Amino acid sequence: MVKERARILVVGGGYVGMYTALRLQRKLKRELGQGEAEITVVSPDPYMTYQPFLPEAAAGAISPRHVVVPLRRVLDRCRLIIGEATAIDHAKRTATISTPATDEEGTGGRQIAYDELVLAPGSVSRTLPIPGLAEHAIGFKTVEEAIGLRNHVLEQMDIASSTRDPALRDAALTFVFVGGGYAGVEALGELEDMARYATRYYHNLRPEDMKWILVEASGRILPEVGEKMGRYTVTELRRRNIDVRLETRLESCADRVAVLSDGSRFPTRTVVWTAGVKPHPVLAATDLPRDGRGRLKCTAELAVDGAAHAWAAGDAAAVPDVTAREPGRECAPNAQHALRQARVLGDNVLHSLRGEPLETYAYKYAGSVASLGLHKGVAQVYGRRLKGYLAWFMHRTYHLSRIPTFNRKARVAAEWTLAGLFKREVVSLGSLEHPRAEFELAAGGRPSQDPPHDPKGSS
Repeated sequence: MVKERARILVVGGGYVGMYTALRLQRKLKRELGQGEAEITVVSPDPYMTYQPFLPEAAAGAISPRHVVVPLRRVLDRCRLIIGEATAIDHAKRTATISTPATDEEGTGGRQIAYDELVLAPGSVSRTLPIPGLAEHAIGFKTVEEAIGLRNHVLEQMDIASSTRDPALRDAALTFVFVGGGYAGVEALGELEDMARYATRYYHNLRPEDMKWILVEASGRILPEVGEKMGRYTVTELRRRNIDVRLETRLESCADRVAVLSDGSRFPTRTVVWTAGVKPHPVLAATDLPRDGRGRLKCTAELAVDGAAHAWAAGDAAAVPDVTAREPGRECAPNAQHALRQARVLGDNVLHSLRGEPLETYAYKYAGSVASLGLHKGVAQVYGRRLKGYLAWFMHRTYHLSRIPTFNRKARVAAEWTLAGLFKREVVSLGSLEHPRAEFELAAGGRPSQDPPHDPKGSS
């Protein structure tokens, strides 16, 4: 029994936000039905994206709709608001929310009052003031970006196949990925695998015609799988004629020319930016304590340090790792911790409402797995190093077990099974980015070359 009617506000519909709300929904089933509790979830999208499957979605191994989980179906007892929190005044227990109707109404953001606050807005891409980056680069953090990148790569192959200009052909077949973490390496591995397969359907393209370049500012890639497996990954990528540039930075990509810090210049029409993330901007619009990196300072119980009735986890939170040997260590901002933090966070919100002792989040990191394309991967699990097919199979098995809902598990497993029986689909649907272009032309207007006002509405 909760002490009194509780209004719980969950900001964010990602890993932590969805799983926390789901746990609260299950354990407060009676209270929600009797009106003794209310859970409000604020999310910019009506779905949660399972990001580890984005590379496979980009490569066409998984349908895009199967890597997202509809929040309205899963959180059927919660009140879902599609929008973003723009400011939070925790001293007054209020949050300012901007929704798709805010601009149309002209009344400004709406105020939502709460008793318990769960902040899980996640992170956004960390960019640098590099010339041409904003104009030409592509991110790889959302399902829309993953599908857009797939369409873009196939369109570049179409351009290269049809042009008579050698310079244009070379630029179209040059693909530069910046960032040697999970997102960059897995996206590069899957897309290179897809493009290599696709060349069999082009009469004048060969895999050797394409240039794939990975740029990493540090001296290693995939630090999560250990130094030895990181070196193996570099060797494996180079064996596939992928140019891996360590201790190298992107200096400029203006005028469709990628200029690297080692002096290399690559005319290219594709620059993929995966060089890290930063905390969501809403954290700066709160009165809650943050650390030097802009994340919320949290206790081992996942409460915001010094702020009663405020909780946080995931990318937005600096959570101490109580299992680490070195003092001061914090939990890594990855899905493995986020999923487990959400369970403890949901339970601790309930403990707080019921006046019970809080639980301490303690989880020893099990290891990491990464896919490098079909039947290729690396892994380090409980100190054991795996590579090749076994690591790839473990990657698929682990993430299939972690994607939410039986519905999604069954659909993903079915797609993998069918993919093993039939050939890959290598069709580009880039016209989805301009769905009204053909009608505008037929109606006598000029088709717009700009994406829709809502960048997610046509994907």
